[in-house]
Order: sequence, then structure tokens, then C-alpha cells
Amino acid sequence: MPRKTIHRFLPDIASLVQRPPLRWVNRISHDPNLLHLNRHSVSLAVFIGIFCAFIPLPGQTIIAAAMCFRLGANLPIGLVVIWISNPITIPPMFYLTHQLGSFLLGSDPVNFTVALEWEWFSNIGSAILLPLLTGSLLCGIILASIGYFFILNLWRWKVIKNWERRKDLRLQKQRHEG
Repeated sequence: MPRKTIHRFLPDIASLVQRPPLRWVNRISHDPNLLHLNRHSVSLAVFIGIFCAFIPLPGQTIIAAAMCFRLGANLPIGLVVIWISNPITIPPMFYLTHQLGSFLLGSDPVNFTVALEWEWFSNIGSAILLPLLTGSLLCGIILASIGYFFILNLWRWKVIKNWERRKDLRLQKQRHEG
């Protein structure tokens, strides 16, 4: 997935960070990977985005942004990929990760209804939290690794395909000239 394909879907980053609300991004980072597209920064951004999407805490975007800054991943792609966990997908994701965590820890899954009260959280929340965190971290690491290697190999495959296409075009051009 070379740059041309990704550039079609993203806004012009250079002009975007010159806008007054986003100038702080330009001042904070001098790492070229944060805003430029290359195989490493995009693959790492996909890893970070998928991993952070499985974190069962509010503030996934802030965590992902901090990880992109720290590890030098592409910031816009990392923040976009987080949205695989959205209001529609979060309930089934966290239900399945809770089930997986309960299975791994050897505990029975807790059937519950959510009540946003401190008493509910102190009584039932602790029984839910450990299996949820365990399942979420395991799924996050495994699926993020799959996403990382998928993008890395897809990018490599596309570059090789483009090289071969250009090579074939050069050979055809040489045959017509010669």
C-alpha cells in the first residue's frame, strides 16, 4: 500500500498542521515518521491503533497518540484505526474479550447489568475487570501483531508488483524501439 494509495484517503498533512488549532503538533514533533507515509510508520500505526482499540478504558485516542509520538508511528493513521472500536462494535468486542479472559483465568463469566453507581462498580466491577483486561490485552496484542505484519507484507507485495509492472513496461518499450 504505497503512499499514492494512502494519500488519496488522507488530507494534506502539511497544510493541515499549519492551521492555528493544530500548530502545536508541528512544534512538538520533529520525527518525520509521525506525518509521513512509509512502510514502517504505517505498519506501526496500525499496530498501535488496533492495540489501543482493545483497551477497555476511556481515552484510547490519547493513549494511541502518546504511543505514536513515543514510537514514531504515523499519527493520523494510528488515530483512525482506533475507530474499529466504536459505539457499535464495543459491546461485542468487550463481551468476547471478557469471555476469553474468564476462560483463560478459569473463572465463570459474570452475567451482569450495568449501573453507573459506585456500589455496583465496587461489588461487580472487580469481578469483571480482571477477565476483561486479560482478554482485551491478549486480543489486542494478537490482532495488532496480525495487522502489523499484514500491512508490512501488503506494502512489500505492492512495491514488488509495481517494480515488476515497470520492468514489463520497459521491456515492451525496448521491443517496440528495437
